[in-house]
Amino acid sequence: MDYESALAYLDEHASYDKTGRVDSPSVEPISRLASAMGDPHLAQPVIHVTGTNGKGSTVQIISRLLMAQGLTVGTYTSPHLERVNERIKRNGEPISDEEFGEVIAGIADMEAITGVRPTYFEAVTAAAFRWFADVAVDVAVIEVGMLGRWDATNIVDAQVAVVTNIALDHTEFAGPTTVDIAREKAGIIKPGSAAIIGETEPDLVQIFRDEGGATTMVRGDDFETVDNSLAIGGRALDLRTPTTIYSDVFLPLHGAHQGDNAAVALTAVETFFAAPLAEDVVHEGFANVEMPGRFEVLGVQPLTIIDGAHNPPGADVCASVFFDDFQPEGRRILIVGTLRDPGEMLAALRADEFDVVHACTAPSPRGVPGADIAKAARALGCDEVYVHDDVEAACKAAMKYADSDDAILACGSIYVAGAAREPLRRFAN
Repeated sequence: MDYESALAYLDEHASYDKTGRVDSPSVEPISRLASAMGDPHLAQPVIHVTGTNGKGSTVQIISRLLMAQGLTVGTYTSPHLERVNERIKRNGEPISDEEFGEVIAGIADMEAITGVRPTYFEAVTAAAFRWFADVAVDVAVIEVGMLGRWDATNIVDAQVAVVTNIALDHTEFAGPTTVDIAREKAGIIKPGSAAIIGETEPDLVQIFRDEGGATTMVRGDDFETVDNSLAIGGRALDLRTPTTIYSDVFLPLHGAHQGDNAAVALTAVETFFAAPLAEDVVHEGFANVEMPGRFEVLGVQPLTIIDGAHNPPGADVCASVFFDDFQPEGRRILIVGTLRDPGEMLAALRADEFDVVHACTAPSPRGVPGADIAKAARALGCDEVYVHDDVEAACKAAMKYADSDDAILACGSIYVAGAAREPLRRFAN
């Protein structure tokens, strides 16, 4: 199967969207597929990561620390920004088009043999497990697609299970409270798992303790970010783990929240090795972290940024980083599309503090029409608001009138960040 045929196969199997969302959650279909393939998900140890926000950054930090230690690392994330290959990586390099076509062809064969028709997310997840086994990675770092307990990735038996934090999201599938969300995310903790918990609310922490992992370590009690300072191009951190204090660690990611993600990730890797890491390994691993689409700075004149925050807590963090860490002399220009209540998202983004708002429809079946976003922006008090049919049109309009001292932020969904990346990158360069 060639690459284009593989993409066509996946599109035929897209049930709702491509993030792991299904109508009737169950790990039974992918379990049957994996069993027919010889259980490739059990071929290597796994660090499994869930949480409401910060999963992607935490996965990338973990992967880079493991690579700095000399391991061959398979990393599985979702969704992708521009190409599906980005989801499946070996030592930071995406799977090639040819290899991707081959593993998806294998999934199609298993569908014919087992009679299981996988969703888009199940097919890509199964393909990742198959490829990681084929190329013999030493360890796989796996990001949950949605929630945890019934996510397709949860057929793994994680040596280390990580929960970054808990907030309200995906409440149509688990809710209506954070307790309900926590119970679903706790499902990735297996009897032999060491659980690393970034959440600090006592009632939620107890849910993770009650899940019955081998050990549980909690941010604030067992590990923490001791110092978290703004630095040129990122953050300067002092991190305390259960064994060690690591000082003057530079992380090339923007936002104070990345300090919490860093502490969680470092503790997860220490726990995986059951030993402290050498100082040079920590500094090398952190320095090499890349996180496209997560407050990614594409240019500086004008300041041009994309961010994939997709829910109000993430949008609030995005706005805080934008307004607190960056202070452009010119206008603040917002390009925004979303998959959820635009009023909540715009309020969290502090849209009324922007000088110009370009509302657009995110490239997803669940994308809120740009006209509805514009209406919500005007209701919030935004004065200069424009409506566009798609992300690229919004980018072109924003770029046309931006001066070198302005700042452009494109956000509201990972789909918006992905669609904006190329046109804004062209403009920034």
